Amino acid sequence: MTERLAGKIAIITGAARGMGAASAELFAREGARVVLVDKRDDLGGAVAEGINNHWAGAAVYVNADVTEPDGWTSIIDTTIDRYGPPQVLLNNAGIIRVQPLLETDLETFHKVIDTNLTSCFLGMRAVVPLMRVNGGGSIINVASPQGYEGRGNFGAYTASKFGVRGLTRTASIEFGPMGVRVNCVVPGPIRTAMTERKGWTEDDYAKAYGGYPLGRRGEPHEVAAVNLFLASDDSSFCTGADFIADGGVLAGKPREGA
Repeated sequence: MTERLAGKIAIITGAARGMGAASAELFAREGARVVLVDKRDDLGGAVAEGINNHWAGAAVYVNADVTEPDGWTSIIDTTIDRYGPPQVLLNNAGIIRVQPLLETDLETFHKVIDTNLTSCFLGMRAVVPLMRVNGGGSIINVASPQGYEGRGNFGAYTASKFGVRGLTRTASIEFGPMGVRVNCVVPGPIRTAMTERKGWTEDDYAKAYGGYPLGRRGEPHEVAAVNLFLASDDSSFCTGADFIADGGVLAGKPREGA
């Protein structure tokens, strides 16, 4: 069986758990060498170790702040020193803060915007010059259904994800002539630590999502499969687009009575 990412080098942010970790493992399985970026050293190191136990030398973990240019300097330096210039960037790092707008202080707003949106800008700015001179590449930015519609108490998060979608489109126009494709993946409710609700039971989740078309939360590996498609040459004519993996959340409101 052909490895779909054979010979490719991928940087994945927010790779210590959830969709980032699942993507890192799948990318390695498909032949990539993967640079895992996070600030949770215990989790990130464990993911890299697990990958290397199966595919020796396929992963390295980097502790870096993706909201700062110096963090990206460290990421790029490690990537080049260990493997060479990257062909894939998955901007997966993200946080959620649930607060009414009038109760959201400026520090919290900036934190969400910087983690979810500024990191994408800095990451693209760091990798595109390398991709340009090394045959091109693929960038995947993680958006959300809250990048399509407003949601009460999610003001900072919604603003950041609308921004990710807009930034992706502009980047695809500017970077396309350089051989660099830029797309969004749009996960819906995925079973990850970030989306867990304090005190909720499985019945609570079933009530919250049971009315949508697929009637459940998604799993990290289901989003990783979409990321794999976008990272691979299978998506060679895809750029500036949203690839939605939300179980039907954006299709419309839940069934009546759900």
